[in-house]
Amino acid sequence: MITNIDFRPVTLIIGWLLLVLSAGMILPLVVDLYVGNPDWQVFAIAGGLGVFVGAALVLTSRAADLVFSLRQAFLVTNMAWLCLPAFAALPLWLAGLSYTDAFFEAMSGITTTGSTVMTGLDLAPPGLLLWRSVLQWLGGLGIIIMALTILPMLRVGGMQMFRVEAFEAQEKILPRATQLAGALVGLYIGLTFLTAFLLWLAGLSGFDSVAHAMTTIATGGYSTRDASVGAFDSALVDAIITCGMITGGIPFLLLLQALRGQGGRLVRDTQVHWYLGSLAVAIVLVTWWLWAYDGFDVGTALRYASFNVTSVMTGTGYATADFNAWTGFPVVALFCLMFVGGCAGSTTCAIKIFRFQILYETARMQIKRLLQPHGVFIPYFNHRPIQAGVGEAVMGFFFLYLLSCAFLAMALGLMGLDLVTAVSGAVTAISNVGPGLGDTIGPAGNFAPLPDAAKWLLAFGMLLGRLELYTVLVLLLPRFWRD
Repeated sequence: MITNIDFRPVTLIIGWLLLVLSAGMILPLVVDLYVGNPDWQVFAIAGGLGVFVGAALVLTSRAADLVFSLRQAFLVTNMAWLCLPAFAALPLWLAGLSYTDAFFEAMSGITTTGSTVMTGLDLAPPGLLLWRSVLQWLGGLGIIIMALTILPMLRVGGMQMFRVEAFEAQEKILPRATQLAGALVGLYIGLTFLTAFLLWLAGLSGFDSVAHAMTTIATGGYSTRDASVGAFDSALVDAIITCGMITGGIPFLLLLQALRGQGGRLVRDTQVHWYLGSLAVAIVLVTWWLWAYDGFDVGTALRYASFNVTSVMTGTGYATADFNAWTGFPVVALFCLMFVGGCAGSTTCAIKIFRFQILYETARMQIKRLLQPHGVFIPYFNHRPIQAGVGEAVMGFFFLYLLSCAFLAMALGLMGLDLVTAVSGAVTAISNVGPGLGDTIGPAGNFAPLPDAAKWLLAFGMLLGRLELYTVLVLLLPRFWRD
């Protein structure tokens, strides 16, 4: 028997999100109008359609109760991340891309993956370039809110540890939830403006500064140039964007608390320690290799290593060099870093640091039990005992993550892709990183040459990775739809 699910709260949220997305089209529309580019019409048409559909969904669902059941929460999460790229693709499609390419580009944008099928970005209309940045900026904000609200409630892969009281579905704390959400949005906007201002001072145009600031804080990686950030050939620009990417990988709730005078929480957080420590070790090792074996001087090696290691680990996807052409260790290290990601509650992607911490603690406890079978050992995370069931959830997530990468890689291989392209493409999609490895989808290439079926598969991989696997796969179980 099919469960009698009330879809009105789901459609109400989707309607409001479509209205926000349509409002976002105003910015590229105005830019194209200002420069006299006729592409402003594609944003007018797509925005008008989005407003019509969004308003219709809101008006027909406005009587709905906004207290979500577990099934409704799963549904609204999936439907939001499917409907938004479907509508976000319309301006790209109307501008001349095939709908497959347009949907791939939009899904890559909203999930802040950064993989692209577009070429000739240096000469592309400014409205389309800005739209790609807006998509990633909105997607990054959505990821933060989702990580603090939906995923802890759904208990996905250990995310229940990050439940924020002010976001729990209780009427008495709704004002607190609204205040917290508003503060997070304000912080996100403030960091974006700060990054844009610094990039402008570093010599970028106002347009390039805003576009790259949006995709830096969102750790998205869409650039306005085919050569990505490497096109600017500026050590200062590289340093500013590197700092922005590192900031995007820190929990935004901790950043907000630090601004409110509670900086001790940020300083003491072990997840931040592991994140910054892992990043520092990887940068040092890659810098050493580039200096010792690839002929770079120390300064250049540090510059390239810092930027590209940070970009890959945080899943941003910018590039200042064709790291696929580096020899030996750096390429392997960057491939492994695709799995890591940043902190929970940030805009980053992949497995995330806290799961590695929990896996390490679980393994450490198992080793102690081998030595002392009758001992009682308690695993800790952030100086607190790990809740029951979290360790099992994290181990299950690891297994499912690797299994999903393997199946997606095999499916891409069946379409004729070579080993490097298939494996790195699967990992970069599910980890929401951006570029893969190899000549085709590496940092010097893009995803345009891939067959359409492969692009749809990769788009599904991006959705799967961004929604933390379980959120999507649970809908495939018949039991989900039954009483």
